[in-house]
Amino acid sequence: MYNTMIATTSTIDELIRNQNPFAGHIVVRPQQIWGKSYPDVPSINAHASNAVFDAVEKIHNGKRETVGITITAEKGLGKSHLISRIRHRLQTEENTLFIYMSKYDNLNQIKYQFQQTVACSLRAFGSQKVMQWQEIAAALINEAKNCQYTPQQYISNIYPTWLNKYSTKTIDGLTETVLKIKHDVTNPYIIRAILWTLSTAHAHYATCWLSGLEITGSQSDVLGLPNPKNEDREAEALSNVRQILDITSHYRVPVICFDELDIAEISDTGFTAAQIIANLTKDLYNNLKQGVLLLSMYPETWNEQIRALPQAEAVIDRLVSEQSDRQPISLKYLNSDDIVALVQQWLKEFYQENEHNPPHTLYPFDETKLRELGRGKPTIRSVLKWCAENFFLPSPLSGERIIPTPPAQILHPVKPYFDSELANVEASIDSLMEEDATIADALWLAFNSLVGETLEGVIIEEIEEIEASTADQGYIDFRIVSKNRKQRIGVAVVQKDGTYIGAALKRLVDYKKFDLTRGCLVRSKNISPGAALAREKLKTLLKQKGGEWVGLQSQDIKPLLAIYFVWYNSESYELTEEQIFDFIEQKQIAINNPLIREILSDPSGQEPTNLTDDGLPISIPQSFATSDHIDLTL
Repeated sequence: MYNTMIATTSTIDELIRNQNPFAGHIVVRPQQIWGKSYPDVPSINAHASNAVFDAVEKIHNGKRETVGITITAEKGLGKSHLISRIRHRLQTEENTLFIYMSKYDNLNQIKYQFQQTVACSLRAFGSQKVMQWQEIAAALINEAKNCQYTPQQYISNIYPTWLNKYSTKTIDGLTETVLKIKHDVTNPYIIRAILWTLSTAHAHYATCWLSGLEITGSQSDVLGLPNPKNEDREAEALSNVRQILDITSHYRVPVICFDELDIAEISDTGFTAAQIIANLTKDLYNNLKQGVLLLSMYPETWNEQIRALPQAEAVIDRLVSEQSDRQPISLKYLNSDDIVALVQQWLKEFYQENEHNPPHTLYPFDETKLRELGRGKPTIRSVLKWCAENFFLPSPLSGERIIPTPPAQILHPVKPYFDSELANVEASIDSLMEEDATIADALWLAFNSLVGETLEGVIIEEIEEIEASTADQGYIDFRIVSKNRKQRIGVAVVQKDGTYIGAALKRLVDYKKFDLTRGCLVRSKNISPGAALAREKLKTLLKQKGGEWVGLQSQDIKPLLAIYFVWYNSESYELTEEQIFDFIEQKQIAINNPLIREILSDPSGQEPTNLTDDGLPISIPQSFATSDHIDLTL
């Protein structure tokens, strides 16, 4: 490939002056695990990834049923790099499914959250370039009807023909046929929902239902899937997950990975995320027909939290089931050869993407200096950080680096990480738009950065959590409080449908109970005409309470999500909150954001900028530069 590339030193030097492949890329994010990953050197910590591949092979060959593997390593040593390697290797094979969980927003409802994670993970493409759900659906039909069609054949030709000819009776018949060979399935609706994923028009709603989320009444009727009851969802979640995994494991070995367990949150019962997931893993180990259970954590988390569990021995036996010493697999520090191989791989991909042929494979670095780093037993993160800080042109004579003439404005330390996170957000915005909690967190950070500012006539003094009973928790995300508490704006981000939107609006209009002067609903979708309670409470909010419905648009939330992810990972990025807030202020990320301004603006007396079906006002944030045309489906 190199022989077709540009080979002049001047163009390479210009490339190095303008681009730094290492800047902002020192931490593996979930987007790199599911999508395009960072450059990988398979020989680094191969003992750990090979343990997973060997476990899959043993299960596939019938030598094992369930295997538990725990990997420990200090921060930055490459746990998530390793998981990314495992995911991308398994994606090329037809005998596995990959499930990845790294967010633990509500430790009190971990089973329900795990069900959502399983459903979301199986929406990712597998080896056949379709959703993993669709691979399983095709396998179910092929076994039941003794045929061998590919998922793509079902999606493109067979299902459209069947549905056009027989309508929903197609799924009725297929479900009955599959259930005849799946005698141990106690919830036939799970089979029905999986089969619906092969219909392009219905796949999204089917996977939402499989995740435990409510779908609209009309979609529930079309799909023939009963909506779950809110009070039952945590109790039913684990049973549903077991059945889903048992169905899928007949055709693929599920590899279930729990990452990012070293967080400070504690459940109402006093357990940490690592302890709760360890107990969940024990349950899965005991009840699944087959699968690999992979956990990743710091050594101190293992020693101080897992070993402190009640009945710790039984848990540990399952978390490290293949280790004779009952110890986790430890990752190793990098040596000199590892560092050279790692940097070579990063630079190889960088130069290939930019179609340049460097003078040597480590250019502009000196191999001797890289090998010297290996003496200190560094982590992957520290090596990549060193490369980002030392990516400069060497002097032709002395070999010393030439630091480019500083530009008029010195690069802000937050910018490389913001740019990297923004690219990640762009790549996954469709799924992020469904994450109420993440969007609310991004808004919370933006408003916190504005404390002390006056915007849209509101002197922002404080951003408060909503104190509420267990029944009321989670519906209103936070309260924006102005000077002297004159204005108290409750913000609720609600992308969910079904009864949840009605329950949220019921709280949002109760100004007295939640100490509000105004309620603000943030949502991108219309509310179903059949959602009677939600429509009634929406009218109350907009017509009687002087509240507001602000339309959520992806272009407005993208930069807020990106800077939130930088803030969330600030410890890994070695950035301070002060630096991040300074960047937000310098780039006017919050103060000039149309969504932020629209939430603060008082809707009283304003003409609505857009209308829902029944004439209810909805405010669409408009940028100062381009507000002529906004395309928003409501």
